Order: sequence, then C-alpha cells, then structure tokens
Amino acid sequence: MTRLWAILCFLAAVAFAASPLLAPGFNGYEAGQFPVLIEEPPVQPAGYAFSIWGLIFAWLVIGTGFGMVRRSDDPDWTPARLPLFVSLAVGINWLPVASVYPVAATVMIFVMLAGALVAVFRTGDTDRWLQQAPVAIYAGWLTAAACVGLGVVLGGYGWLPPTPAALVSLALALVIAVVVQYRLHRAPEYGITVIWALVGVIVANSSPLNAAVAGLAALGIVTILGLRGTDTE
Repeated sequence: MTRLWAILCFLAAVAFAASPLLAPGFNGYEAGQFPVLIEEPPVQPAGYAFSIWGLIFAWLVIGTGFGMVRRSDDPDWTPARLPLFVSLAVGINWLPVASVYPVAATVMIFVMLAGALVAVFRTGDTDRWLQQAPVAIYAGWLTAAACVGLGVVLGGYGWLPPTPAALVSLALALVIAVVVQYRLHRAPEYGITVIWALVGVIVANSSPLNAAVAGLAALGIVTILGLRGTDTE
C-alpha cells in the first residue's frame, strides 16, 4: 500500500503541474467575474510573484518522483503522502473551476492548503531537499494564495471594500503563517515563500501607495523573519 501512495503522489504531482493546460490563458481572476468591478485588488501580489508556480510544479514532480523510485517503502516518507495527494488531487481541477466559479475555487484552495499543511508537518527528516522542501514551499505559497483568493472574493462581491478585504485576508494569512512557522521551525522554506508573496503585495501597493496594505505586509515580513531567531524544537 505504501508503494501505491508513492505512485499516486507522483501521478498527482505530474497532473497538477500539467493543470494549466486545462485553462489556457488564465492569469488570475478577472474583474468581470464579480458583481463589483475592481481592476486591481489591493490584496493581490504583483504579477511576477506568480512565477513561483514553475518552481513549485517542478520541485513537487522531482520530489515525488524520487520518493516513488527510491523511497516507496520508506516509513519516513509515508505519513505525508495521503494529505499531499488530497491537496494535489483537488488542485488538478482548481484552474478550470476558478475561471468560472470564484467562490467554489476559494473553497477548493483552502482544502488544498489544509492538505498541504498537514503534509508538511508530517514530512520526515531524511532527504530534506526532496521530501520536505517542495512541500514547504507549496504550503507557503498556498497560505498566501488562499487568502489572496478570499480577499478578491470579499471585495469582488461587495462584502467588504477593497482595502478592508485585503487587510482581513492578509491578517488571516499572517496568523496562519506565524503559527505554522513557529511550530515548524525546521522548514524555513515555508516562511520564505510567504515572504515572497508579501513582497509582491508591497510592490503591487507601492504605486499608488496603499499604506495600510503595504504596511501590514511589511509587518508580516518582519514577524516571520523574527521567528527564524527562535528555535522552537
């Protein structure tokens, strides 16, 4: 059974990496998908930040491939595979859903995040750069992406004005990130990836300056970096 989960994780990672083919041209939610027209939601990072998906896709495929070929029966690898598979399996269909149903896509990406967080906590200590690191950056980016999606939906449906929607969503992302990084000191890749997203938010809100959103993102960066000086294990 352990070998089967190793194979399933690899196949899910490959399918997840190929999922952009299911929704060609999708570059994030469009203003026209929402009742309230917001051309540039302040919660959304600058476009360059999304390039990290290429690294995530490649690293997950390489890591799960190595696990399938060389560590299929290794008990140190086994605990993380089920939650990682669930996250990736949901992620395979995320882009097609997001292009039509933003609210459903927001629910899906939080399910992906939950699976990724469980997986990163269950990763073992061996083969760190192939087992733990790819899952950590995946979970870190999903922490930001899920909350960004929530902020876009809150503003797009008029449930909150754009800046308050961004502040609420960023605050949620920071709470998750700080708790996870505090408890998972051994995986700094998680926090670094969240910081990557927060820098993108600051860039997106620098011109014109949205001091509240950029300031909260900067505070989050300082807080996460501060956790690196405290060994919790």
